[in-house]
Amino acid sequence: MEERLNSLAATVPGLKQTVQFSVTNVSLQDYLSALAKSNSLSINVDPKINIRVNNNLNNVTAINVLVFLAKAYNLDITTVGSILMITPYQDPSLSLKPPLKEISAKYDQLTNTLSFELSNDSLVAVARKITQVSGKNLVVPSGLQGKRISGFIKSAAFDAAVEKLAFSNDMKMVKTGDSFYLFQALSEGEELYVNGDKNTSVRRNFKPAGGTSGGNINLFTKMVAGQKLISADATNTPLADLVKAASQELGKNYFLYSDIKGNITTHITDISYDNFLGALFQGTDYTYREENGIYLIGDRKLEGLRAQKVIQLQNRSMDTVLAMIPAEWKKGVEIHEFREQNTLLLSGSGPQINEIQSLVKQIDLLVPMVMIEVTMVDINKSRTTATGIKLGVADSVKTGGTILPGVNFTFGAASINNLLDKLGGSYMNLGHVVPNFYATISALESHGNVEVHSIPKLTTLNGHTASLSIGNTRWYLIQTQNVLPSISTPTINFTQQYNKIDANMVINIKPMVSGDDQITLGIKIDITDFIGTPPVNAPPPTSTSKFESLIRAHNEDMIVLGGLERTVESDDSSGTPILSRIPILKYIFSTRTITKSKVVTLVFIKPTILR
Repeated sequence: MEERLNSLAATVPGLKQTVQFSVTNVSLQDYLSALAKSNSLSINVDPKINIRVNNNLNNVTAINVLVFLAKAYNLDITTVGSILMITPYQDPSLSLKPPLKEISAKYDQLTNTLSFELSNDSLVAVARKITQVSGKNLVVPSGLQGKRISGFIKSAAFDAAVEKLAFSNDMKMVKTGDSFYLFQALSEGEELYVNGDKNTSVRRNFKPAGGTSGGNINLFTKMVAGQKLISADATNTPLADLVKAASQELGKNYFLYSDIKGNITTHITDISYDNFLGALFQGTDYTYREENGIYLIGDRKLEGLRAQKVIQLQNRSMDTVLAMIPAEWKKGVEIHEFREQNTLLLSGSGPQINEIQSLVKQIDLLVPMVMIEVTMVDINKSRTTATGIKLGVADSVKTGGTILPGVNFTFGAASINNLLDKLGGSYMNLGHVVPNFYATISALESHGNVEVHSIPKLTTLNGHTASLSIGNTRWYLIQTQNVLPSISTPTINFTQQYNKIDANMVINIKPMVSGDDQITLGIKIDITDFIGTPPVNAPPPTSTSKFESLIRAHNEDMIVLGGLERTVESDDSSGTPILSRIPILKYIFSTRTITKSKVVTLVFIKPTILR
């Protein structure tokens, strides 16, 4: 600067002229203005310079004054012709751009791994470097052009490394369908976190509308198998806020047809938007319906949100199905019956209709029919004791019979007693028998000590009772004598009335079919018989046997029930009058017959499932 001023002094002599200055707290502009006037100089001072000068100078040249001021106050002096321009000094090195820093990033193509070591580096420079070494495009939006990032990763999978780089620098990374990696800034309310799958993700905190209590709504989405799923964590949060937040996050179009009232606490992970709405409105008066990509939300009773469904029953009658639908489910749902088509028409709340339809489908199953074949066998065992003298001849009858074709077998008293001892008061499962088993039993009828009662085959629905009653009726006379008092002669009236007594065989069988084709039989048998000779005008005597049991058997098994016994006793005598009543002599002049008869009933039951 001093050399330039000395060169200029050849044409501007005032620079070599000496001056004297003694100033206190004078502005630099005024100071140089006085110097310019005293030495005939042309000086221009930058108005941005705000400096106060205090000095005392004697016999110094104008060049010395100018160089002193430039050094003391960091000024620069440039010349334009003979004009001196005073400006603040600018260091030329400051205007030079710093050398570009080498970004430390390496990519292994064989293992698709990325390594980098960054410290306050430009995001643009880092993206450029990674793109160059890997051949994969990283895109930085304009809003992040000036962002500086740091991070260190050693040999990590490329996608994971880039994702963690974004996570560690408060950014989110999105990989597009055409394999571009986009860095994005977090939106308002968004935050980074590690989700339940131990992966980095982004969630949004929504503030409840209207300043209501309940805190923030933590809500975020994730792509799973090509479907965008939603997760939420909220405590005592209004339903309306959750609906709006979820719709905004998933980009769903919706209409609210009524105010959504009520609060809810929820913590859900990775469910679809439809399931999310369904869970929110469960147990409330609200529902939704999707139409052309728009979700209509509001009260279930509103027009457009009501649902209708026709359910045609395939296996059950509507009467039994309607009785099984809980009364609480029917509230708000109209149910109309079409008996001609065995069809139900449901109208009302969609979720309630879906619940009813699901229940109807579960119970509308084929009800098995059960055919029950019953055979009753009465075995008469009697013992007669006769005393006295009786003249006569009687031929004995030898009993015998055949049970299976080709085998000759005699069914005598010992065999009968053996069978009765085994069946007394119990039952026996004979297993799966052939149909001609009944013909074998009926052959015993010819011997006179076995009587077979063939019962028609009974068929009933599973769980319903099949009943059969067979019997006869006897009448007896009741005569009543009534005396009507009178002053002259009493009047006597006789009234006769016939009453009846029934002796029936009643069988009630209730089958219950289980899933493995086993049948539980509730059996109730009541047998009443007339016994002996009834007295004149007296009710006939009867004998009653009852059996009630609960038995399980396989399909087409034969069950034998025993223990039904009826006993008849009689004492008959005849002989010479008077002599037949004298002790000792009565055994010569009379005959006495004492008969004890026992009837044992065996019941053979064979259930068969019909489908």
